[in-house]
Amino acid sequence: MSDKLIIFDTTLRDGEQSPGASMNKDEKLRIARQLERLKVDVIEAGFAASSNGDFEAVQLIANAIKDSTICSLSRANDRDISRAAEALKGAANARIHTFIATSALHMEKKLRMTPDQVFEQAKQAVRFARNLVGDVEFSPEDGYRSDVDFLCRVLESVIDEGATTINVPDTVGYAIPELYGNFIKTLRERIPNSDKAIWSVHCHNDLGMAVANSLAGVKIGGARQVECTINGLGERAGNCSLEEIVMAVKTRRDYFDLDLGIDTKHILAASRMVSQTTGFVVQPNKAVVGANAFAHASGIHQDGVLKARDTYEIMRAEDVGWSANKIVLGKLSGRNAFKQRLLELGVQMESEAEINAAFAKFKELADRKSEIFDEDILALVSEESVSNEKDQFGFVSLSQHSETGERPHASIVFTFGGKEVKGSSDGNGPVDASLKAIEAHVKSGAEMVLYSVNAISGSTESQGEVTVRLQNSGRVVNGVGSDPDIVVASAKAYLSALNKLHSKADRVAAQG
Repeated sequence: MSDKLIIFDTTLRDGEQSPGASMNKDEKLRIARQLERLKVDVIEAGFAASSNGDFEAVQLIANAIKDSTICSLSRANDRDISRAAEALKGAANARIHTFIATSALHMEKKLRMTPDQVFEQAKQAVRFARNLVGDVEFSPEDGYRSDVDFLCRVLESVIDEGATTINVPDTVGYAIPELYGNFIKTLRERIPNSDKAIWSVHCHNDLGMAVANSLAGVKIGGARQVECTINGLGERAGNCSLEEIVMAVKTRRDYFDLDLGIDTKHILAASRMVSQTTGFVVQPNKAVVGANAFAHASGIHQDGVLKARDTYEIMRAEDVGWSANKIVLGKLSGRNAFKQRLLELGVQMESEAEINAAFAKFKELADRKSEIFDEDILALVSEESVSNEKDQFGFVSLSQHSETGERPHASIVFTFGGKEVKGSSDGNGPVDASLKAIEAHVKSGAEMVLYSVNAISGSTESQGEVTVRLQNSGRVVNGVGSDPDIVVASAKAYLSALNKLHSKADRVAAQG
């Protein structure tokens, strides 16, 4: 009998810590629903104590999702744990994930606590959490760089207090696969009650080895839970990538001999949804979900694949959600066909009004673009989901003039506080002129730290998807806009970023 590998997705918590990747509660719920379709075992919905917005998101997801365990992160103190338990009240299956740093560096420099104080706080936190929920996970932050003797002492005690999952994070991405796998193995061998808990790995990708380290923790160390994110989203170089872990274990079942509950056909839809919601574009050569993941340019490769797919393909593109026929709808398609395609793409809208609004935008796009691709629909729905009647800024119209030898000029009409305003400006190009026209009126003072353009599908008729990252007073936000006109997409992205800057959601960074 093979064991089951538990997939713990932390896109909505650790993934959201990427600069500018923060999501509102409606966006989080939409992604959580997709993770449920993917049959993720555990969804870490957020850090309930960090802000009212995060609390509401965890609560919303806990009440809506029934097939996955819903988890909230908390520091090892009564306030955080109580807040997590309160947010999780409506969950069919709830987990509290509490953590405290155990490395000498973190205890001295960050916590300013002695090892004995950390030991006592870890025990008390797990004891308190276990009185509130039956499923408690404990993480020693910076566990991989912790003293083994001290770590064994702490982990043995928290298992005694009722921790059901022990997660050993490589918080700073310092590990090497063989060493990390043996580290987990050593802990499990030395701790007398290690068999009373499920062991978990959580690896960061600073040296590009998060997936390799996690798999070593599973194969060598005996871990049976992997913490990961869609597209490897996360701060710095990101986290362990869910799609790579899942397909590695599935493709090399001969080696890992582990069962998975994941429905892999929904991987690509999840990847696109996270990318278009956060504005973090998936690189074309990204494993499993990149645009080139199943493309063959070499003549020898093409010839081999045509004769027998397994000459150069170790996975089937269809198994992760890629479709051979990507053109789905056009201007003559009706509302029912559009609604059905949304369901096939894993998009669930909350009301008929939302479907009608999205369909109206679809018809408008179909009048301008003869072929509508899945990517177009996902971008359209993503844009619809982030628009909010409470938004301070909204796009109305734009005109711009650009010709060789002349300085480009743009005029834009947008809503500001519910009223239409008009701005105009010259610039180095039509995009520059358009964004300066907005800024001339808004005067946000924000610094643009990233401007990125991505073609949603592969033709000159494609919609352009623009990501704008702004920084102001220490806050970093992403705005995403899409349109067949790249200048309009840029203006939409800039206004989207301004809306996020205007939303004063306080956050407390945490890392497990």
